[in-house]
Amino acid sequence: MPARIYQRPKNAMQSGKARTADWLLEFAPAEAKRPDPLMGWAGSGDTQQQVVLKFESEADARAYADKYGIAVHVTPTPPRRLKLQSYADNFR
Repeated sequence: MPARIYQRPKNAMQSGKARTADWLLEFAPAEAKRPDPLMGWAGSGDTQQQVVLKFESEADARAYADKYGIAVHVTPTPPRRLKLQSYADNFR
């Protein structure tokens, strides 16, 4: 089952960078979600979608995937761009 390895981006709604250093390994969905006939909620029988593994580094995540024969796609982390401005720039 294919998986993807990526680093969680910073939350756009907050200024903190908590939990952005971890590398995550998520499995790709094996089947499409379908509405439940009784309640109408979306769901599927694929339990691998619930599994998210956290690693300290990309190398650790790749080593885990290689050890268990998981085909992975690594999504590189986009560069973080800082927009430096002073408070006075709001009034120009």
